[in-house]
Amino acid sequence: MIHSQSYKWFIETTTPFEGHMHAIARTLVETQTKFQHVEILQTAAYGKTLVLDGRIQSSQGDEFIYHEALVHPGMLAVEAAPRSALVIGGGEGATLREILRYSTVTRAVMVDIDREVVDLCKIHLSEMHRGAFEDRRTELRHEDARAYLEGTQDRFDFISVDLVEPLEEGPACMLFTKEFYTLVRDRLTPCGTMTMQAGMTKVGELAFFSSIHRTLREVFPVVAGYQSFISCFGTPWGFIVASKKVDPTRQDAQTVDRLIAERVKDPLEYWDGATHQHAFGLPKFIRKAVAQQTRVVTDANPLIVS
Repeated sequence: MIHSQSYKWFIETTTPFEGHMHAIARTLVETQTKFQHVEILQTAAYGKTLVLDGRIQSSQGDEFIYHEALVHPGMLAVEAAPRSALVIGGGEGATLREILRYSTVTRAVMVDIDREVVDLCKIHLSEMHRGAFEDRRTELRHEDARAYLEGTQDRFDFISVDLVEPLEEGPACMLFTKEFYTLVRDRLTPCGTMTMQAGMTKVGELAFFSSIHRTLREVFPVVAGYQSFISCFGTPWGFIVASKKVDPTRQDAQTVDRLIAERVKDPLEYWDGATHQHAFGLPKFIRKAVAQQTRVVTDANPLIVS
């Protein structure tokens, strides 16, 4: 951090050669859990912000963009209205919150290994979870997500993978492999879908997005990448839908708007038919990187983000 005028500044490096800065009004939480370093900062521009291992996860000001983009393209691609959902990660509870906006959902399981982070978010980030943890449909579990998937016989209409990228070789690496995505596929219902955050989609930083896209194509019949600009990240951000049946790129704006009206209880702030068309309309250089990528990420050859 650096000091300037009356603010301290949080500097996040987005690549080894670039970064961006946020003015901090105050630090609400800073601690080390068993799994990661956690900060909850009150920023001058974006309000409360969750930072894990030095990387911003979401901010009060624009988290609706990230979480609506993460959840709704997958939920709207479930052929029949979704009834069950699983969140892998998702500490703030905002991914869970978006899923619970579907009145047809009767069960929403969230598996986040770090109980301390979730407990801190419950206390300090009520603006993000908005009571999702107390919803009678919610089942919160603190355990290894891969072990949970290996052990359960339950099936879900929708699974969202909301995890930090694997910054070093460790347990997180095993949640970004062909073997893991095969487990996810096998825990989906016949018309189920999965979504995940898939890293930056900026020039020169497409290795993670394109490798995960390539890996998912080994497992799912339908794989569709899309992006949204997340202001507090300072960069466009990639997401992927992997589906057993419905291809979200074939859903036109009118279809998306109709499905939102039918399925979602409250008005969305970010996602609609026009946004859907824009997000899935990836520019040429990203399409080229995806088409040329040959790497399949496996347990034996995991992906580490620098």
